[in-house]
Amino acid sequence: MFDPSTFADDRSAFLSINEWARDTPWLHGFLRFYANDGVVLFGLLIVAAYLVARRRGDTRGVAAAVWTGVGTLLAVAINQPIASGVGERRPYAVYHDMLLLVHRSTDPSFASDHATMAGAIAIGLLISSRVVGYVTVVAALLMAFARVYVGAHYPVDVVAGLLLGGLVVGLGWLALRRPLTSLADRVATTRLRVAVTSGATGSQPQT
Repeated sequence: MFDPSTFADDRSAFLSINEWARDTPWLHGFLRFYANDGVVLFGLLIVAAYLVARRRGDTRGVAAAVWTGVGTLLAVAINQPIASGVGERRPYAVYHDMLLLVHRSTDPSFASDHATMAGAIAIGLLISSRVVGYVTVVAALLMAFARVYVGAHYPVDVVAGLLLGGLVVGLGWLALRRPLTSLADRVATTRLRVAVTSGATGSQPQT
């Protein structure tokens, strides 16, 4: 069975970040809030990408934004048995004198659900709208860092989560892009077209 605790450099990196967190109390409030509630921002970014694509009449972008939401839920669901199977203890269950800025959780540490969510949405929105996608990539990296900073995860937990989420949404889009885009194109020719376009119908290049 894979044991993340064998990565000594990962543990060393965690302790270094945790020590830096002790020295930066001015960051505690923001990163604590973001680590806990930043998921709301990612939901808003999905909505923003959808609205941008809809305004441009980019049915492919609309399909990608909708798939991002669905694929993210799928990625987090896939992570659940992985986390249970690995059963890695949270950092605060190992280092009792570390700084912890969030409430304790009984969930396993590897891989991070928050990072899985962030990685999934970042890749999905890069497909839907590059502009919104770039913002989301920055938000995802910040989420991954914040989860380590507050003491909830080791670095390897968030890196694995970002990769897992990105792979699920990215590979899912490769498999489903044609039927999803075709469906959005068909909707654009019906009375429901307002759901996928506010202007001309048909797929348009993303920006």
